[in-house]
Amino acid sequence: MQLVLEAISDPTRRKILDLLKKSEMSAGELGQHFNIRGPSMSHHLSKLKAADLVLATRQGQYIRYSINTSVFDDAAQFVISFFQEKKETKK
Repeated sequence: MQLVLEAISDPTRRKILDLLKKSEMSAGELGQHFNIRGPSMSHHLSKLKAADLVLATRQGQYIRYSINTSVFDDAAQFVISFFQEKKETKK
């Protein structure tokens, strides 16, 4: 969970996830939406992959990135249960 929270704490990575929510893309396609260099995009994608938020699939010379929804489901359940526990302890 720590890697997930760290990964989504960055606004650039949140925008990458938002783009991948719509369709899978290569690093070059993602890079067209940002004013950053290739190594920076690679760093952000590495953080997202380490947190299992994105999946990488090789297609010929390119790697296509897509969002891993199962990790988002787990993260959402964690956040929901965290706040439910807080509410219950206040009662």
